[in-house]
Amino acid sequence: MGTKSDALKKVVKILFVDEKDENDKYRKAGFSALYRKELADQFKGKRFLIMLLLIAVIAIISVYSAGQGIQTAINEGSVSTSVFLSLFTSSGGSLPSFVSFLSFLGPIVGIILGFDAINGERSKRTLSRLVSQPIYRDSILNGKFWAGVTVIAMMIFTLGLIVAGVGIIMTGIPPTMDELLRLLVFLVFTVVYMALWLSISTLFSIVFRHAATSVLSGIAIWVFLTFFMGIIASSIANGVYPVTDQSTTSVVLSNYNLAGGVSRISPATLYSESVSTILDPSVRSIGVILTSQVDRAVTGALSIDQSILLVWPHLIGLLAITMICFAISYVVFMRQEIRAGS
Repeated sequence: MGTKSDALKKVVKILFVDEKDENDKYRKAGFSALYRKELADQFKGKRFLIMLLLIAVIAIISVYSAGQGIQTAINEGSVSTSVFLSLFTSSGGSLPSFVSFLSFLGPIVGIILGFDAINGERSKRTLSRLVSQPIYRDSILNGKFWAGVTVIAMMIFTLGLIVAGVGIIMTGIPPTMDELLRLLVFLVFTVVYMALWLSISTLFSIVFRHAATSVLSGIAIWVFLTFFMGIIASSIANGVYPVTDQSTTSVVLSNYNLAGGVSRISPATLYSESVSTILDPSVRSIGVILTSQVDRAVTGALSIDQSILLVWPHLIGLLAITMICFAISYVVFMRQEIRAGS
């Protein structure tokens, strides 16, 4: 009797199996296999080691120089309240701060990790063999992108902990819980910022068939948004709200707000404003503060949750740009024709 019951259950399972569940099962299996493969290829590649060593050496030198300046300030009794966070924002001598280095090198790392994600497979003539396997096409794109995000996250968090350890050894001052949370949020913002440029470079690797074209396009977008967007924003603001010696306060504020709003189209502006607010508890607002607004205000540093509320729109903006670029990549890649031998 038990044998007939088991057989009946098997027949019912076969007849009424959910096809969507089976598809999800195969999709997850394909994604997992490609994710592990791409992750292994990234860690074994010389490109990753070169980038990691370059960023690590520059970061440690920058923090070491900043730590020496902070140590001198401690001995003189003129140190700020957030010594630990000053290691990441202070510049020592002729070297920029650790945050400045990440703001400059982060997009380059993201572009390098993704500029040949798809066209590299085309040039090696392995893309057609890859899609001929029992793997969904979207799993290829998802596996490559999330493997790159994982590499970025491991690189940034490892580097951040090493830099924090070097700073603690140099200054001899342990961080508070609020400072550790701020460091964690700063690292998360950095990962999102670099993932944004990874999604942009992945899009170019799908649109362009040659890796050289995709990397040059990514660098061109980075240069334009980082170095020229501020000039364009100022020109637009000056054209709409010209500021002269006779201009009123409202016109000056309108000019400043318009320039700031246009410049926030650039991910570099969103990132720099975010990390400067997170790593400096004394920052109480983003933008101009009028005298009437600070009248009878209680002075003091903001808590970590209040600082996050200030930069929450910036994080949403960075995530939105990343998702838009990835969605465009998804649509273009799913509609592309992949012939045998490509």
